[in-house]
Amino acid sequence: MSRRLLARRRPEESNEETVWISFSDFMTALLTVFMLAAVALVFSLSQEQDALAQARAEADQAKVAAEEAQARGDRFDTMLSSLGTGEQVRADMVTEIRDTLAARGIHVEVDPATSVLRVPVDLLGFDSGSSEIQPQHEANALIIGEVIADALLKDDRFTLLDTVFVEGHTDDVPMEGLFGGNWGLSANRAISLWRLWQDKLPADLDSLVGHSGERLFSVSGYADTRPVNAVQGSDSDRAANRRIDIRFTEHRLSEEEISGIRDATGTGESP
Repeated sequence: MSRRLLARRRPEESNEETVWISFSDFMTALLTVFMLAAVALVFSLSQEQDALAQARAEADQAKVAAEEAQARGDRFDTMLSSLGTGEQVRADMVTEIRDTLAARGIHVEVDPATSVLRVPVDLLGFDSGSSEIQPQHEANALIIGEVIADALLKDDRFTLLDTVFVEGHTDDVPMEGLFGGNWGLSANRAISLWRLWQDKLPADLDSLVGHSGERLFSVSGYADTRPVNAVQGSDSDRAANRRIDIRFTEHRLSEEEISGIRDATGTGESP
């Protein structure tokens, strides 16, 4: 009897073990699925974070590029504004000098194309073949220098200019017996006027520095190579060519500034 009961119990125990093993396998499989899902989720989140980081990096690069473009544009606008201001200041200043001198009884001419102030030689009293300003004409020469100095110093306008040239010019009549001929005569006349300004004007023109950082004033002579009247058949024709020109030049763009404009406008040459 007992053997039969025992025999009956053994199949039941076997069934229980089978059920337990099946449940254990199910839990193992479920845990595996959960782990795989967790790994997939972590991988997906990692990809999203990478994509977000890349998007942020691209946004930062775009921001930096936009800021650099804005900075180049600002530099471009500043350079153009400086150039435009320099040209306007030069034109206004030359007209102002001419009108102020006229009000004081000294009449000079202005070349509208170049804004060059033209001082006839007879205002300065140069004798034929001479580069010395006669004493009775020194007052005219000093008034001209004084008015020019006042115009330059007003609102520091000289800082917008590059150079002020004091240029001597002669007619086409050859000058003999003088070192350098007409070249020497024209240069020495310009030097005489400049030295008079240096010695007797209250303003220290020699200390002025232009936009380029160099001394503002320069002296030169051109003999008869730059005539106002190309035809010099008579003394009246030649008279206009015997003169001192005061040439005001505004700031010109340097190679670096031109390169900056190319960068700002996207017109730079590719290497």
